[in-house]
Amino acid sequence: MVCPSSLNQYSHLHVAASFRNFFFFIPTTLALLFLTSLSILFYVYTTSIIFINHHQHHHLQSTSQYFTSLSSLPVLLSPTTTLHNNASEFTKFQTFQLGHGLPPQSQRGKLEKNNNLFHDRDLFLEDYKEMNRSFKIYVYPHREDDPFANVLLPMKHEPGGNYASESYFKKVLMKSHFITNDPTEADLFFMPFSIASLRHDPRVGVEGIQDFIRDYVQNIVHKYPYWNRTGGADHFYVACHSIGRSAMEKAPDVKFNAIQVVCSSSYFLTGYIAHKDTCLPQIWPRKQNPPNLVSSNRKKLAFFAGGVNSPVRIKLLETWKNDSEIFVHHGRLKTPYADELLGSKFCLHVKGFEVNTARIGDSLYYGCVPVIIANYYDLPFADVLNWKSFSVVVTTLDIPLLKKILKGISSDEYLMLQRNVLKVRKHFQWHSPPIDFDAFYMVVYELWLRRSSIIISLGDSRD
Repeated sequence: MVCPSSLNQYSHLHVAASFRNFFFFIPTTLALLFLTSLSILFYVYTTSIIFINHHQHHHLQSTSQYFTSLSSLPVLLSPTTTLHNNASEFTKFQTFQLGHGLPPQSQRGKLEKNNNLFHDRDLFLEDYKEMNRSFKIYVYPHREDDPFANVLLPMKHEPGGNYASESYFKKVLMKSHFITNDPTEADLFFMPFSIASLRHDPRVGVEGIQDFIRDYVQNIVHKYPYWNRTGGADHFYVACHSIGRSAMEKAPDVKFNAIQVVCSSSYFLTGYIAHKDTCLPQIWPRKQNPPNLVSSNRKKLAFFAGGVNSPVRIKLLETWKNDSEIFVHHGRLKTPYADELLGSKFCLHVKGFEVNTARIGDSLYYGCVPVIIANYYDLPFADVLNWKSFSVVVTTLDIPLLKKILKGISSDEYLMLQRNVLKVRKHFQWHSPPIDFDAFYMVVYELWLRRSSIIISLGDSRD
C-alpha cells in the first residue's frame, strides 16, 4: 500500500519536471519558428527579384508582338472571355509598367533611354497601309427626318469643347473612304448614337440614356441580321463624356461584347476591358498650327491648373501649393493658360472625376512634356506609341516625390522627351478633312487592330 505522503511527493516531482521541460520547449520552438520565417522571407525575396526582372525583360521584348497578334485574333460569338482573360493578365503587368510602382520613373526617378516613338514603326506603317487599302466600316443608316437625327447623324458645324473628340470622329468618318454601304464587305459596324447629344437632349437627359441605348440596340438586333452573327463583337460605339461609361448598364452585350471607344478608359473599372475596348483621346480642338517653342525658354519645372475634384488632386495641391518650382493652381488663372503651358518643362495630367482629361493633348500641342498622374489609365494609342519616349508616368503614391523624380531626369533625357513630344503631337490633333496619321486615323487604326479575322457570310438573311 502506497502512503498518501509518497503520492504527494511523486506528484510534486512530476509537475516540477514537466515545468522544466515546458520552459525548455518554448525558446526552442520560438527559435525554430524564427529561423523558418527568415528562410521563407529570404526565398520569397530572391525569387521575386528573379521573377520581376525576367518578366520585365520578356515584356520589353514582346510588347510589339503582343499588339501585332491582336489584329489576327478571332472574334467568335462570345469573344469577351478570350479577350478579357488575356487582356486582364497583360493588364496586371501593364499596371506595374505604366500606372503603379514604376521602378525606372517613380522610385529611382530615371527614365529608360528609349528614343523609339513607336513599339514597332515598320510594322505600324505596313499595317497602316493595309488598313487604308482594305478596312471597311458599315454605319447603321438614319434619315435626316429621324426624330433623333441630332443624336444619330454627324453635326453640320465644327465640333468644339471638351468632348469634341466624339463628334469629330463621327463627322470625319462619315466622309472617309472607310465607309461602305455594303454590309457584306464590312469589317466593323458603327452604332452612331452620340452620348454627348443624348445628355443634352431634353427628351432623354442623363436619366434616360440607359433606356435609349437599350432600345436602340434591341431595334438593330430585330431589324438587321448583323449583330446576331457575333453577339455584337464586330460592333462599336464612340463616347467621350464619362456618362458613356454607365450608359451601357441596360445593354450588357454592348459593354461586354462590342468595342467601346471611350475617353474614360480606366482598366481598373469593370465596364472597360483593355484591348477589347480602346481609348479615345480627349482633345480640345484648335485650328491654328501648334507653336514650336524651344525648351530653353521654359523657366518653370512643372505646371498644373484645374478643379480640385478628386483625392489625387487634393493631395497634389496640399503637397505643392506653396512650391517655387512646381506651380499648382486651382480656380481661375491670372495668366493665359497657353502661356503657362509654353513656359513649363513638364505639364501635369492629374486624375479628376475620371482618369482622362484634355491636358495630355494640351501639353503636347504646346510642346510641354506630359506627366501622367492617373493610375490604371489605358493611355491613347498605347498599342502603337511608346509613351516612355515622350512622357513621364508617376503613380499617385509618389506625388510627394514628384520634384525629385522630375529633377532626376537628365538634360539629355529631357531633350529626348521634348523632341518626341514635337513629333508625336500630330497624332493628337483633329482635322476635317483628316490628315494622315492624325487623331482620326490613329483611332481607326486601333479599330482595325480589333477587327475580326473571321468573315461570316450573311447568306440570304440580309434584308
